[in-house]
Amino acid sequence: MNNEIFNLEPKLLWESFYKLTQIPRPSKKEMVAAEAVADFGRSLGLETIQDEIGNVIIRKPATPGMENRKGIILQGHIDMVPQKNSDKIHDFEKDPIETYIEDGWVTANGTTLGADNGIGVAAGMAVLLSDDIEHGPIEILVTIDEETGMTGANELKPGILKGDILLNLDSEDEGELYVGCAGGINANVKFTFKEYPFPTHNNIAYKLGVTGLKGGHSGLDINIGRANANKLLFRFLKYAVSTLGVRVSSIDGGSLRNAIPRESFAVIAVPEESKEQFLEDVKEFEAIYKSEYSSTEPSLQMVAEATDNPDFVMNEVVQDDLINAIQACPNGVIRMSAEMEGLVETSTNLATIKSDKDSVAIQCLLRSSVDSARDDLESTHESLFRLAGAEIVFDGQYPGWKPNPDSPILKTMQSVYQNRWGKIPEVKGIHAGLECGILGNAYPNWDMISFGPTIRFPHSPDEKVNIDTVQKFWEFLVETLKSVPKT
Repeated sequence: MNNEIFNLEPKLLWESFYKLTQIPRPSKKEMVAAEAVADFGRSLGLETIQDEIGNVIIRKPATPGMENRKGIILQGHIDMVPQKNSDKIHDFEKDPIETYIEDGWVTANGTTLGADNGIGVAAGMAVLLSDDIEHGPIEILVTIDEETGMTGANELKPGILKGDILLNLDSEDEGELYVGCAGGINANVKFTFKEYPFPTHNNIAYKLGVTGLKGGHSGLDINIGRANANKLLFRFLKYAVSTLGVRVSSIDGGSLRNAIPRESFAVIAVPEESKEQFLEDVKEFEAIYKSEYSSTEPSLQMVAEATDNPDFVMNEVVQDDLINAIQACPNGVIRMSAEMEGLVETSTNLATIKSDKDSVAIQCLLRSSVDSARDDLESTHESLFRLAGAEIVFDGQYPGWKPNPDSPILKTMQSVYQNRWGKIPEVKGIHAGLECGILGNAYPNWDMISFGPTIRFPHSPDEKVNIDTVQKFWEFLVETLKSVPKT
């Protein structure tokens, strides 16, 4: 760990963030971190609630003279996406994140940093610690399991929170105010196959892999041209099966539903007489992929290594149906927004492909800010995979957040930013599943804005947060709290 992080400003925020990096908090395993935040609130003598699902609410009274201001809720999520480089030894359930500073950014050593959304939670903690900020009544809402299902937001009960304005601290571009977000739904696909003994006669087992991709957030990064490791792997498998007679034993591609797959692997049987051609084809396809993604995936690799013979291969009919379905499966941007320039409206991420003893499970995350477009994309996936003979179930649907152009807190924050920095911040929507849509269903009276410092490459080991923008984000938050409208 680089001790320079303790010299960064604002100190209370960075110290709080560092403490969070020392507590393992991958999604579904973040409860120790949530309880630590609750203990933190109690240690300050503040009213602290932890609801049935694990969300934490901490209340801080208004400073003198500010009692007549509207109540503010500062909200972030405690969990983080656990991604690491293949050569990094790290247990996200036990090991702390190793942070360091490089070229004006805080980043991590070979893993995700957890600035998404540790910085937002740390900002809330810093507000609670501070004794020199003017503010009205404040509530800190720290939700659980945002990354893998928005469980905390979905389970938050109406009536617990008292405030009128929600400031979601989970956006990733300083100088931008987000007033809307995409909704989404998970597509869960299952192929069932019969096992056939591995054809040991005149066949060699290989582990084939596509590695070295950047990955990233399947909403925020879906439009910047990064490769999907699952799509590249299956593109080659379609060729190798039809041309060389390769048989597939197992698949292990991608890791999380909301991360663009960085790696994908298959164990396959290659006929001995096709061995040399197979190895040449691997190199040829690697060269093709590197050429196609030369600007976005400079570290892309496709490798094949001899391995021990597995016990079985898939029966050919299901194998071919699986490969054809993955080849045809939509992936990436489907449509850009016609109303907001540069905003992705609809997309899908072919996130994970995992085989077990007699089945292959596939998960895609479908996103759209337009409900009818999301429904159409859902129907497309259903038609494709049912034609291929697979089962498909949809779950985890969450709503989008519709912009309110007449938002009072939006006008306040635009004025604050212009007075402080001489320009009006951009007002934008985001192609990601902010919790605002869900929380707004439970608290329809809330006026909501999302903002934050600049974070790059969330959901990947390249994740980093810009130091200067954290300071600016903090100053913006403090000035906003001083300027909250009266009740």
